[in-house]
Amino acid sequence: MEIDIQKKSIRKEIRTLKSKVDIGDKKKRSKIILQKLQSNEKFINADTVMLYWSMDDEVFTHDFILEWYNKKKIILPCVKGDLLELREFQGIDTMKKGENYGILEPVGEIFSDYNNIDLILVPGVAFDLDNNRMGRGKAYYDKLLRNLDSYKVGLCFDFQLLKTVPTDKYDIKMDIVVTE
Repeated sequence: MEIDIQKKSIRKEIRTLKSKVDIGDKKKRSKIILQKLQSNEKFINADTVMLYWSMDDEVFTHDFILEWYNKKKIILPCVKGDLLELREFQGIDTMKKGENYGILEPVGEIFSDYNNIDLILVPGVAFDLDNNRMGRGKAYYDKLLRNLDSYKVGLCFDFQLLKTVPTDKYDIKMDIVVTE
């Protein structure tokens, strides 16, 4: 039970830090993070990339997705109940507001060819120096990532990268974490 208390405390602390950064600054910081990602060999060589349509407090991915979807196959998660379904992004006009968080999600056929996902970009509340990830607490990504062998990249602002984050056997580790 202690791990849940630690995670709750970190989530509260990070939420406070995020609230002190305005959206313009988040977008500038996000651009730096995503420019670093673009020079990563795994990204350069990836044909199919799973991203996420960012919420206001996450590394901003909207412009990045719009820039790359005509060059690479971009897959986005859609929240369905307590799981993530994957769909291919085919343009902003094929998005609708999702049922749980009001995040735009692609419509269309479910993407199930998990073996063809080369790279996954993953948001998180916090990451640590050993590439551990702590999410929002619903385990959406941990359930999905458990079934994927793809290269996993955590994306975060510098204040979200901690020395250590509490983990349990269900938490999925990233291959790398990219920050500012």
